[in-house]
Amino acid sequence: MKYLAEFRDGDVARKMAREIHAITTRPWRIMEVCGGQTHSIIKNGIDQMLPTGIEMVHGPGCPVCVTPLELIDKALAIASRPEVIFCSFGDMLRVPGSEGDLFQVKGRGGDIRIVYSPLDAVELAAKNPEKQVVFFGVGFETTAPANAMAVASAKRRGLKNFSLLVSHVLVPPAIEALMSTPGNKIDGFLAAGHVCSVMGYWEYPALAEKYKVPIVVTGFEPLDLLEGIRRAVVQLERGEARAENAYERIVSFEGNKGAQKLLGEVFEVTDRAWRGIGVIPKSGWRLSEAYREFDAEIRFDTSGIRTVESALCHAGEVLRGALKPSDCPAFGKECTPRRPLGATMVSSEGACAAYYNYGKFEGGGSHPNDRERR
Repeated sequence: MKYLAEFRDGDVARKMAREIHAITTRPWRIMEVCGGQTHSIIKNGIDQMLPTGIEMVHGPGCPVCVTPLELIDKALAIASRPEVIFCSFGDMLRVPGSEGDLFQVKGRGGDIRIVYSPLDAVELAAKNPEKQVVFFGVGFETTAPANAMAVASAKRRGLKNFSLLVSHVLVPPAIEALMSTPGNKIDGFLAAGHVCSVMGYWEYPALAEKYKVPIVVTGFEPLDLLEGIRRAVVQLERGEARAENAYERIVSFEGNKGAQKLLGEVFEVTDRAWRGIGVIPKSGWRLSEAYREFDAEIRFDTSGIRTVESALCHAGEVLRGALKPSDCPAFGKECTPRRPLGATMVSSEGACAAYYNYGKFEGGGSHPNDRERR
């Protein structure tokens, strides 16, 4: 935890908030793209420290949340097969599909294992040659290098029983899709520092110029976020629209060239469906031709899957920034972490989970936690 305290100093945070109040003359809507930033904003009460006119809009930067329902259903179908060891990070196990989740598949006898690295799944494949080992590769650009490394390692070792169920999405096309949506009211963006640590932020200046919005790269600690918001407001008040790096201790303009080279070898850009948003052109990755044999969707032929979305769930509107979680009629009632209708309520980066866990809900009566205990 060394060095973290300096980015959580309450006195400095209050001073920064006062500065934001002093420079704000108009209402602004700023979207934090990353779900980790959303959780930090709500947990630390940063939104409550800002001027009334500044609204933080929660974006689609939770990779678990934007994974389309069809892919969740494919994961359930693959994980149910007796010859499969299905591996995933823990936050995917409670994400609801059309009928159930991975925990329920595990309860029915499916061999589902939580791993801490995709390389753990590669080792399982090496130790269990009689089984097919599948890793659910979900994430933005941040987690993609490790998944690429796992596939490259499996190929190098000649493992024929390892495959990747790919759900990788990219941030810049999502920003473009949001800004191209008719009626959008986003004035500026906070870009995710961990994504930019891998990819750099060289793609953002063109977006900032095209859509006339400031895009400020920032981190996840309270002072990081306040500084990102301050810089965005400064630009907005001056009528500027630039890409700016407020996370220089981690992020460079070019990013991690070695990681980008590996990603370019193992993956290729493709159109991707985003839950709640739809298909965004060239917004994701799939395995390249050289590594296509490790594609779980092809290996297990999941083409016949048909999905059914919950009629009560408004997660799509939450992911687009069109609805606050607490404004969803099902929030804290039909939809809770124990009985989720959508991924935004169970993911560690989901906006609905942030609102629920930190008591940010509207309307009278008891907190949803109290209702769950009855």
